[in-house]
Amino acid sequence: MKNILVPVGSSKNAESHLQYAVDFARSFGARLYVVQIYNVYTKAGTMVKVDHILERESLAFLKSHVEKVDTTGVDVVVKTFKGKLVDTIELVCRSLDIDLIVLEPRTNSIRDEVYLGKTSGKIVKQTNIPALIVPEGYAYRPIKGILVALKSAIIKKDNVLNPLKDIKSHFNAAVNLLLVKTPFYKEGDFNVNEELSQLIKNTIFAESATTFQGVLEHYKENNPDLLCVVRRKRGFFTKLWEKNTILKKDFNSSKLPVLVLSELK
Repeated sequence: MKNILVPVGSSKNAESHLQYAVDFARSFGARLYVVQIYNVYTKAGTMVKVDHILERESLAFLKSHVEKVDTTGVDVVVKTFKGKLVDTIELVCRSLDIDLIVLEPRTNSIRDEVYLGKTSGKIVKQTNIPALIVPEGYAYRPIKGILVALKSAIIKKDNVLNPLKDIKSHFNAAVNLLLVKTPFYKEGDFNVNEELSQLIKNTIFAESATTFQGVLEHYKENNPDLLCVVRRKRGFFTKLWEKNTILKKDFNSSKLPVLVLSELK
């Protein structure tokens, strides 16, 4: 893992989140890109563009933000970009060869009942970039146990397991696999290929209405440091992907980081 990106918002958790991202990058010896994306606005009535003002203010905000955390030993690059959030994030990640985005659940939201705000929700839902969602106020610590939750272990795309492999190898973490049989189960869904099998220590089988419910029923007994799920159009947390905002009553990982991999198929 060589390049990590952390988008910065204006939440009260922004400083502790950036410190986690810095500590995580330091552990891997990775470069950390601290970015903020702003849209292009035109002043009503005057047609005077103010995007250059937004760029200057955004850059100043990022630099002052970085100064508040301990970046010792980490190559931190501060950048601002203008454009639409999802399109710009995807373009930036391709051009900078980003391996992982580190997200805080709520970059701007002040609603206490919200787990995943609109900005983070859009990035998780509408992009296919591996993301690590870090709980608010969570301090960095080595990852020793990982729970991977899947309703289908079929893998058709190359390199989708790379973030999981990197984290497992780097921390020498034990990886357990939770295979959840849902009403949409198809023959062969639980056939684990060699690439995934080599990562797994134990396999747990469960039967639930959704993968989400299976995780809620089993992740506590496994006591992992990291939950790993897969981004699917109609898969994990199906009902939660309907909107960009995800409420805590539907899912709240307040003590557990969540690694979201790209689609396997």
